[in-house]
Amino acid sequence: MVSPSGITTSSHLAVPVSTAGRPKPAGRGPEDLPRIVPRRHVARWLAAAAALLVLAMVVNSVVRNRAFQWAVVGRYFTTAAVLDGLLLTLWLTGVVMVLGFLLGTPLAVLRLSGNPVLRTLSWSYVWIFRSTPLLVQLLFWFNIGALYPTLGLGIPFGPQFVTVQTVNLFGPTLTAVIGLTLHEAAYAAEVVRGGILSVDAGQTEAAQALGLGRRRTLRRIVVPQAMRSIVPTAGNMLIGTLKGTSIVSVLAVHDLLYSVQLVYNQTYQVIPLLMVATIWYITVTTVLSAGQFYVERHFARGSARALPPTPLRRFRIRLAAVRAQLHKVTAPDARPAIGGDR
Repeated sequence: MVSPSGITTSSHLAVPVSTAGRPKPAGRGPEDLPRIVPRRHVARWLAAAAALLVLAMVVNSVVRNRAFQWAVVGRYFTTAAVLDGLLLTLWLTGVVMVLGFLLGTPLAVLRLSGNPVLRTLSWSYVWIFRSTPLLVQLLFWFNIGALYPTLGLGIPFGPQFVTVQTVNLFGPTLTAVIGLTLHEAAYAAEVVRGGILSVDAGQTEAAQALGLGRRRTLRRIVVPQAMRSIVPTAGNMLIGTLKGTSIVSVLAVHDLLYSVQLVYNQTYQVIPLLMVATIWYITVTTVLSAGQFYVERHFARGSARALPPTPLRRFRIRLAAVRAQLHKVTAPDARPAIGGDR
């Protein structure tokens, strides 16, 4: 064939052209493409099967072991003594966390202060209360009457106007609140200080450039951003405080553990009563963990384009994916997809 330009061409050498203007390979259809086979993670599935087998054995041993006496656990789980101890434990946890952060936040601000005296005093407080065991602190405050039989209010280094006997003032519950609060404040101060330091210094510089004062900058700019780092650690502290309140049983405070101990000292059913306390601690901790998730999600606004989905939302997404897959497999005109699982 001769083209208008005078160049001779052959029709059987012509390359077919697609509608998009690009050359289309001759003789290559979908059936000629290489089959893509997904990688099979055999070791991963074997490890998962072994883990599920071990979990099933553990659950079976716990459920079928008569030594746990699950009937006794159910009988004492909601008794008045146990519920009263649980309420006192929750009250102690809430009061100690609130007072601990109310005291720890000023300590954190003092640690960041430019005044060397205030900074040193704050550091000394944190150092002392983090260096001594909590049990030692509780026993020390419980025996504070041996050091200070009376406490008074008056002029410093002068006469006292009001005095009170320490024995009549410090009972077991008040001693537990004071000891736990002072101990918690030392850790809360470090949590708040770490959260403040996690905020970029440019935020403070920008606020100063706009003429904002130090207090307003701290309250409106630094603290809201620092909460993203404070909340996860504070949630862990809350759960730790809930479990740590069990130590006040040495002071004969009627918390959950001490209430359970009073019961099994009379019935000698130690294991089932300890399981009652364990199940209640697990239940409350689970509720607190769920609340921590939603608080973290609240303060995560602005740090990402989309908030992390809630557990219910994740469940709905997975359920919708499973339904779509089942509909795809059971459809009348369903065909095996190329490269799918075998």
